[in-house]
Amino acid sequence: MGRRADRIGNVLVTAAATRTISAVAAPAADLLPGGRARWDRTNHRGETVSLLEGPVAALGIASGALLAGHAASRVRAAAAVAALGAGAFGALDDLRGSGTDRGLRGHLAALRSGRLTTGAVKIVGLGATGWLAARTAGHRGVDAVVSGAVVAGTANLTNLLDLRPGRSLKLALLQAPALVLGSGAALLGPPVGAAVALLPDDLAERSMLGDTGANALGAALGLAAVVTYGRAGRLVLLVALVAATLASERVSFTQVIARTPALRALDELGRRPAPPAR
Repeated sequence: MGRRADRIGNVLVTAAATRTISAVAAPAADLLPGGRARWDRTNHRGETVSLLEGPVAALGIASGALLAGHAASRVRAAAAVAALGAGAFGALDDLRGSGTDRGLRGHLAALRSGRLTTGAVKIVGLGATGWLAARTAGHRGVDAVVSGAVVAGTANLTNLLDLRPGRSLKLALLQAPALVLGSGAALLGPPVGAAVALLPDDLAERSMLGDTGANALGAALGLAAVVTYGRAGRLVLLVALVAATLASERVSFTQVIARTPALRALDELGRRPAPPAR
């Protein structure tokens, strides 16, 4: 019972840390070149939405991980490495990416034509981040490669899903029961806590995760999985991630969700109504 209480406490601590970081994010961004406007984007409604939620998510998750006293110190450090590293490569794509080359196929096609895209750099960077996080958590050899691929694959898949307000954050919140029921789940507190803090503004479309936040959130969820599951479980998860990533090249996850009543209801829960068709 004490360990479960510690995990739930970590959710609350992470949520508080994330809200605190969020409060200072915009003033801090004003001190950087381009100011906070550099993080502004126009959404499908023609409204201005801030991508600062992404760095806030990465920093909030890393803070929550480092404060998770119920987890081993090297595992806490690994979670911070995963969130910050994945967030940094996501920020590169958010700030420098052109948006013209999408998906694994698009980035590979660009490489064949002699162009190095920020997306391709991010793919390599996520792999390196995942491997480093796995090594920091104590995995070695083939285990580190498999675990690192799971971290990177989960980061990428979470980003692929994040095409509607709140979707990736809801994915994190769906893991919350494991904090109470699971025998593992030592690192689920930080991504769940960050999701609790960020979901209201994300659903209201005042801010969005972008690649920075979605990659950080996914990497944290992936690391939580690899430190919970054994070797066989990690292999099964990696196969599932590869299959889902390859499927995303041909199938629209958004269309699949829209055609599945239960998934559609969850996806639309709390979101603003869609703008009327013109």
